Amino acid sequence: MPDPILTLPQADWPYAQSLMRLALGLALGLLIGLERERRGKEAGVRTFGFIGMLGAIGGALGMAYGLAALALTGLLAVLLNLSSLRANQGTELTTSAAMLVTCMSGILCGQGHTLPPAAVMVIATALLAWKERLADFSMGLSESEVRSALLLAILAIVIYPALPTGTVGPGNLIEPRYAWVTVILIAGIGFFNYVLWKMYGTRGTELSGFFGGLINSNFTVIELSERVREVGAAFVPTAYRGILLATTAMVARNATLLLILAPQALVGALSAFGLMALVSVSLVLSSMRQRRGAPAEAAPEINLELPFSLSQALKYGAIFLVLHVVGALTQRHFGDAGFYVVSVVGGLLSSASAVAAAATLAEQGNIEPFTAGVGAVLASFTSLVFSLSFVLRTRSRPLIRTLAASMVAVGAAGLVGLLASHWAEPWVEQVIDLVRRGGA
Repeated sequence: MPDPILTLPQADWPYAQSLMRLALGLALGLLIGLERERRGKEAGVRTFGFIGMLGAIGGALGMAYGLAALALTGLLAVLLNLSSLRANQGTELTTSAAMLVTCMSGILCGQGHTLPPAAVMVIATALLAWKERLADFSMGLSESEVRSALLLAILAIVIYPALPTGTVGPGNLIEPRYAWVTVILIAGIGFFNYVLWKMYGTRGTELSGFFGGLINSNFTVIELSERVREVGAAFVPTAYRGILLATTAMVARNATLLLILAPQALVGALSAFGLMALVSVSLVLSSMRQRRGAPAEAAPEINLELPFSLSQALKYGAIFLVLHVVGALTQRHFGDAGFYVVSVVGGLLSSASAVAAAATLAEQGNIEPFTAGVGAVLASFTSLVFSLSFVLRTRSRPLIRTLAASMVAVGAAGLVGLLASHWAEPWVEQVIDLVRRGGA
């Protein structure tokens, strides 16, 4: 009979599950190790692979062992920095931080997590791989751009939680948090695309027109129209493609707003938005095929305003609130026709705000989702016509003629989409009801 004092405790781990956890920790360590190895760092593929497995083993054994694995990784990072300093190569702070992140992700793998540690390691590897690009971007930031980013953070993190919940005001027409979320969403989309603009620069008028259209399509059309007046007829084909891509971006942005704020409203507008974007992109591709063989043109600079500022936030908020209140009142007293009139007028001021107001009204139950989708498409129609008015100032007959015909084609495609949605509305409502019953 064995001595009970000498008998060690045993634990039976499921082999397949334990192997998968260790394999995931190893794979994530190898992922970031490959990047470090490529840059010639002393801690490379093998080191990070061992750290990933160490964290996975510690996480599987328990929290105390996980913390011990993290402490050992920190000690290894200290030794790495001492070795680097002795070789007069400076400190390895970035690699040390990557080692700690790898160990923590390995611990999560050992505890049975899969997607969170994988997402963390992909993000960490991207930060290391984009070192030069991120450094160039940060060095190129101006003080006003930093202030805009801080202001956006204050509006989202500080002011939003302080706003009252629920509806306020006469008739319970205003819901402050809904309005503020819309402001943050519209500004956030513009800010994100402004970051892309800063990182990738101006890669031709087509790319500039698309990014500009995501931020402000009317401003992009104005810039391209002014360039036509400066350069002349040689710039007309390029401006034509840039304006059409700005229109495509505007349509995609408005559809995205509906998708985020009121997905059911997008069902009634999806065919219209889809056909408008398809026709616009087809016209651009046709123009690009005709351009083949022509001499390359210099990519113009489009000087966009900052994507987010206090005045812009107030403008979006004011337009949204006015359209929201007026849209609700007109719908109550005049039905859907009154709401459609407000949507058309709102498209002249800001199609994004008009779409956001329509989506919010639908989400709150003040109007039907299909009505909100139609209003969003009408606001986009108005934005098309308004953009064309800036092109008339160029007095360039070739540009005005071709662009007017293209805008009519895009608008006609949207109208066909609306008619198709109206025809299919009963079947779509049945599908939505079935989905709701299935979810319940």
